[in-house]
Amino acid sequence: MANPDYRALADKAQAEADAAQLDNVRDRCLRSAAAFLAMAQRQDLGDRNRARREAELAAIATDTATPDTPA
Repeated sequence: MANPDYRALADKAQAEADAAQLDNVRDRCLRSAAAFLAMAQRQDLGDRNRARREAELAAIATDTATPDTPA
């Protein structure tokens, strides 16, 4: 699955809004920029949660992979 650079898309939409001469075009571009920033934040949250889960699973795997010592 591709991970688009939502922050770059937001910057592009903001630049288009700044250059727009028509109010409706400017508003559309500003809505797009806000939506792309929200998507970037959700993507960041997902990445952080995935990294946390992977670290937890790695810690569990390390704990269970330790060989038992004979008594």
